[in-house]
Amino acid sequence: MPRGRPSRWTTAALIGALALSCAPRAAGSLRTDLVRLPPGFRIEVFASGVANARQMAWSPQGVLYVGSREAGTVHALPDRDGDWRADGVHVVAEGLEQPSGVAWREGALWVAEISRVLRFDGIDERYAESPEPVLVSDAFPDDAHHGWKFIAFGPDGRLYVPVGAPCNVCETEGLFGTITRMDPDGGTPEVVARGVRNSVGFDWHPQTGELWFTDNGRDRMGDDVPPDELNRVAEPGRHYGFPFCHGGDVPDPEYGDRGSCDEAVPPAQKLGPHVAAIGMRFYTGDQFPAEYRNQIFIAEHGSWNRSEKIGYRVTLVRLDPAGTPVSYEPFAEGWLQGEEAWGRPADVLVAPDGSLLVADDFADAIYRIVYEGGD
Repeated sequence: MPRGRPSRWTTAALIGALALSCAPRAAGSLRTDLVRLPPGFRIEVFASGVANARQMAWSPQGVLYVGSREAGTVHALPDRDGDWRADGVHVVAEGLEQPSGVAWREGALWVAEISRVLRFDGIDERYAESPEPVLVSDAFPDDAHHGWKFIAFGPDGRLYVPVGAPCNVCETEGLFGTITRMDPDGGTPEVVARGVRNSVGFDWHPQTGELWFTDNGRDRMGDDVPPDELNRVAEPGRHYGFPFCHGGDVPDPEYGDRGSCDEAVPPAQKLGPHVAAIGMRFYTGDQFPAEYRNQIFIAEHGSWNRSEKIGYRVTLVRLDPAGTPVSYEPFAEGWLQGEEAWGRPADVLVAPDGSLLVADDFADAIYRIVYEGGD
């Protein structure tokens, strides 16, 4: 067993405590009036009552699929009439083990549990029937700590599946601390990136095809260290520093002697410390002004290991024409009021009309951000 890795009992106890501390409260009124946006934008509710809404996947048939963590459910939110309000909330599957990740492809829905990937065939015609899934892969570890997954199909047609470190900080082996990819029908996962503590969001640059991913920094090093990260995979198989280096230049106080920051790929952009940057997407729509095209939106789930809360917002990383980050700024904020949060953004998704969908796993809602123009 790697040095520093917690026992399964310790991991289970920690996950239970975190689940209690992060469990969704009664949503009450969804205070979208408190959300601040740039001029010309507005936010509205696409759906409510979506238990613990996490990753989203859109079907060309007009159905939004949403995974969850604590709820153990996958939901389907059809919008058959195209009015950008969900027609209903349907349970596709329940009783699953933290099915956070969902991905739609060629009429089927892939769902990632902690140790398995499932596929629901013909899903757009069967989502209301709670159909039986097909097992695609059970090749992943069953450790619950950082075991929930964000999944997506890459430009190469393969399914990308991350495996978080089973700890706050520890040495990892095997698939732990990686992003992997595999064939749509299963097979042995291939490691694409190593030294990744916990990535719960990634996307591909629309022009270069390069993989970019968020990574959550370790806890218990203070309020402002280390940063969360936005990383760029220019070459598959590289190491991104965990556990010996954080943020590209912060040696770990326990594991810093296991490697040098010079050996790790530095982040393309340092993000806020403990903001819990998870779902991220490049903006590929036409509704927002041209300056947003091919820029990065990130859902920041919000801090717990900090004396003053931070995150609970959607941020924007702007890139120059060469694809290098030049700024990092809030785009939508207001879910955090003082030290009290009424919502926690968990994923973002560009809708077919170019609006931006935002999943909130605390208020059990999906929002839609629309651009209406300005002076």
